[in-house]
Amino acid sequence: MAETKSVEPIAKESVPFTFVKVLGSPHLRVAGLRCIASIFRNFFFLQTRLAFLPGLVPVSSVDHPLDNKIPFTPGKVNIYLDFVAFWIRAVAFLLKRFGRKGLEPSRDFMETMGTLYERAAEVYSKNLSTTERPFYISRPRFVVIHALDPHLMCIPSLHVMVVIRTYTFFQETVKSLGAAEELAPQIEELRRGALAITEAVLYIKQHSVNCIPAAMYAMTMFDSRLFPPEEAERFVSDLFTESKSPDKDEAQDIRQHILSLYNRFLTESNAAGCDSMESNSANWTAPLLAFLKEHPKK
Repeated sequence: MAETKSVEPIAKESVPFTFVKVLGSPHLRVAGLRCIASIFRNFFFLQTRLAFLPGLVPVSSVDHPLDNKIPFTPGKVNIYLDFVAFWIRAVAFLLKRFGRKGLEPSRDFMETMGTLYERAAEVYSKNLSTTERPFYISRPRFVVIHALDPHLMCIPSLHVMVVIRTYTFFQETVKSLGAAEELAPQIEELRRGALAITEAVLYIKQHSVNCIPAAMYAMTMFDSRLFPPEEAERFVSDLFTESKSPDKDEAQDIRQHILSLYNRFLTESNAAGCDSMESNSANWTAPLLAFLKEHPKK
């Protein structure tokens, strides 16, 4: 019997090579450029413009007492900053593993990634949000963070939205291509990576525990088929399960808070008659904007 060749981890894919491959492909180039444009327009440009025009949009402080249970851990910064490379490597893997069959899902993935930024901006443009973060510049990467991120777009967390979209879309894609069993290790690799990045945004104090359920809610509204409440509960249940700090009881309190707030957002959206972002774009933001109004202005 021929020996089955193992498939390499997604983490080994090259991000620069993927950029070249996407921009060199007539089938992918437009989607890639649109995605990049959306990211700059709806995150970097929007945040910078609003940072230089204080008072134009209210800014809410969204810290929670449970944030104090999570120690500031500068060593997690590399995981935090990996979130863009994280989803790009997933695209690279699809293209390499499936060839022409991977072109269409890769294009769809990039298009929806750009849409995530557009949808998040629907909240940011009405009410910005921030958290208390330490001014720490002992590591060069924190210098970059403080220089380029005014820290005004916390709810919903785009980091968490992006990584959730990455692992759920990848899982659905390989399943549709008949390779779910073969690529089960890669599916779990991305899911574990999404959990690690979600934890990292809390460890380096770029987000509050309040920001995580907001992002999860946004992803359920964005695509409830890929991220239904059952998957959200499964995702939350694995947060901080392998960490020494926060301790076991504190981690359980954090998970309960995240899931409770996520369910609150869903209940309020259902009461408003909105079951997705597409059905009524104005309504899906209502629970998040109401939550932001409850918090003190910065």
